[in-house]
Amino acid sequence: MNQTTSAPPRNRRARVMTAIFALVILIPSMLGFIAKFIEFIAVFRGQGEGSFAVTPMVNYLLATTGFFCLFGWALLHGMFREIEAPKQRMLETEEWLDRQEAASDSV
Repeated sequence: MNQTTSAPPRNRRARVMTAIFALVILIPSMLGFIAKFIEFIAVFRGQGEGSFAVTPMVNYLLATTGFFCLFGWALLHGMFREIEAPKQRMLETEEWLDRQEAASDSV
């Protein structure tokens, strides 16, 4: 089982649909985040009630920043390329181990 499988090439229509779908989701999400961030800054400066929530909000921002740093690191190191390769490698290793076990049992 030494077949190398590769993903079929993505056509232009699929890329355009993915970009449109991403924009439809990301733009409203980004606007909502910006609005909440502006509210956070107002609370942090003491212009609104709810200053008790500043510490949890800072924690959320730090955790989110850490997540995005790890996500960017994974992207830069190619961890999202060939996501099927580990599965194929595991199956090939399992098959090889089965052959080794069968050979040792027959000896």
